Amino acid sequence: MKAWAEIEAAIKQFPENDIRQLAGWIQNYLNEKWDRQIEEDLAAGKLDALIAKAEADIATNKVRNIDEIIEKS
Repeated sequence: MKAWAEIEAAIKQFPENDIRQLAGWIQNYLNEKWDRQIEEDLAAGKLDALIAKAEADIATNKVRNIDEIIEKS
């Protein structure tokens, strides 16, 4: 895509600090987009089955400490 090549070429001309600021902005943008998607999915009930499964696992003590999971991987 021509536009992408132009953007990439322009970014390569930026000072490193500007590139880092751009990267931070992009990450914040993606984080906000992710948060909105999760909120929309939650409101639409798309996460209900996962939440119910997690609650059932907690109620029956079928959960493990995250540190235990990490240590075994």
